[in-house]
Amino acid sequence: MIRNYFTKMKGASKSPPPVGISEILWSWIGAFLGISTVALISYRVLEGKGLTMIIGSFGASAVLIYGAVKSPLAQPRNLLGGHVLSALIGVTSYQILHSHIWLAAAVAVATSIACMHGTKTLHPPGGATALIAVIGGKSVHSLGYLYAIIPTAVGASIMLAIALLVNNIPKTRRYPEFWL
Repeated sequence: MIRNYFTKMKGASKSPPPVGISEILWSWIGAFLGISTVALISYRVLEGKGLTMIIGSFGASAVLIYGAVKSPLAQPRNLLGGHVLSALIGVTSYQILHSHIWLAAAVAVATSIACMHGTKTLHPPGGATALIAVIGGKSVHSLGYLYAIIPTAVGASIMLAIALLVNNIPKTRRYPEFWL
C-alpha cells in the first residue's frame, strides 16, 4: 500500500515537447503588453488615490492567458470568474477572521478553490488573489469589497482585452477556446 502510494509520484507521462520561438515571442509580447498596461494605470493614474490596478496574482494569470492559451484554466470565464469570486471570498475571510490571519488565509484559499471548482471557473491565480485580500496589508484591507472590482475585475478585464487582441494575431494561435 505504501509502495503504491510512492510509485504514483513517479508520474504517468513524459514532459511536453518544447515550444517554438514564435510561441515564445507572442507569449512575451502579450505578457509585456498586459502587465505593462495594468502597471502603467496603477502607477501613473491611480497612485496617490488609495487604489491600485496591479496585484501579484496577475503575473500568474499572464503565464496562463499569454503562455498557455489553450488551457481551460486560461479561458475568459476562468480568468474573470476565478479572480472575482476569489477576491470576494478573500475579503469576506479577512473581515470575519482578521484576528486570526493564519486561519483567514487558509479559509480564503481553500474556499476559493472549492468555489472555483463548483462554478467551473478554476484559475490558479485566483487562490493568490484570495490570499492577497487577507495578507495584503492596510492598503488592500482599506479597499474592502472594492478590491473585487478594482484592481481585480478591472485589471483582469484589461489583461483579457489584450489577450484577445495579441493572441489572435498569429495564424497559429487562437484565443479563447471557449467563453462559457
